[in-house]
Amino acid sequence: MPHFAPVRVRGGRLRPHRLVRHRRRAVAAGLAVTAAALVAAGPQQGDGRADTGPADFGRARGHPAAEPVRERAGPRLVAAPVRIADAESVRLLGPGDRVDVVATGGSGRTSVVARGVRVTEVPDPGEGAADGALVVVSVPRGTAHRLVGAGTTGRLAVTLW
Repeated sequence: MPHFAPVRVRGGRLRPHRLVRHRRRAVAAGLAVTAAALVAAGPQQGDGRADTGPADFGRARGHPAAEPVRERAGPRLVAAPVRIADAESVRLLGPGDRVDVVATGGSGRTSVVARGVRVTEVPDPGEGAADGALVVVSVPRGTAHRLVGAGTTGRLAVTLW
């Protein structure tokens, strides 16, 4: 058998020095693929849905016009209508006022049902002011349930802050 030089196969294994040498090309190719994917996806709204509205050329493409509004952590407030026994005291109230709602039972016991709640609306008493007047307050859901219960078993009053 004749003597010949050994056969060398190129590319059979990864060579780290080659990857380091071509790192700039790999990064450039990755950025190009990412940019193409973003262009293909089209402009998005802040919540991830496609923007189907009219084009707004006054802002940069793909960016929301303003930061989305984030809700505060804490209890969600609901509007609770409360019938206050003394209609004349309700005339002193206005939207934005802070009040304590006090319940009085048939046995003369009183208890504070809600502290520092904000008045959102004071409807016109109209007819039937003899049995009290209505006030709408903004309270957490659990407090609204207590207000309804206290209103059915006793009379409610308010104290202004």
